[in-house]
Amino acid sequence: MSSGAERPTWTSHLRRQVASMPPEKLLPDTQPVYVASWIYVFGALTIGAFIVVLVSGAVIALAGPAWWHHSSFGHFINSTHLWSTEFFFGFMVIHLWGKFFMAAWRGRRALTWVTGAVAFLISIPVAFTGYLSQQNFDSQWIGGQAKDGINATGAGAFFNVLNFGQMLLWHAVLLPLLVALLVAGHVILVRRRGVVPPLPGKGGA
Repeated sequence: MSSGAERPTWTSHLRRQVASMPPEKLLPDTQPVYVASWIYVFGALTIGAFIVVLVSGAVIALAGPAWWHHSSFGHFINSTHLWSTEFFFGFMVIHLWGKFFMAAWRGRRALTWVTGAVAFLISIPVAFTGYLSQQNFDSQWIGGQAKDGINATGAGAFFNVLNFGQMLLWHAVLLPLLVALLVAGHVILVRRRGVVPPLPGKGGA
């Protein structure tokens, strides 16, 4: 009977996974020629917009959720946060549908597709809780209209849209952290499996 020290552990599994990702594969300096197509750009644009969302959101959080109402600089940061979110969702939807019609799950890339799709789904409540954290009549109206629907599902017992502190915590910490982890895992899987090639044309290209 083998000893407990000889049994595989999660650390040994993680070590093997890291060892299978050499630096030239994790951070490549060349890409296949088909990556020059515009459809491959929207994934990078999504990540770029997400970084702007995180940075602008961090600035808002440092000064408090209401300071931008009476500060011109705060209003600028809040507008940057809003428009980077709009671009984030726009780029991500184009990226998602583009990869769907390219059948991007080919070549053992199913998990890559799943992590991207789940990141999109979780980004929706991130945006929703952001609207609830604005500290204005807009957020009050959205919260008042949303509470009945959410309470009808039973989720209001632990997700109270009228509880500002809870919504701010979901928006500023918990959900963005989850999205960031999914995006990081998505990128690592792309590096590991490679960028999905375009579907073969009628000529068999």
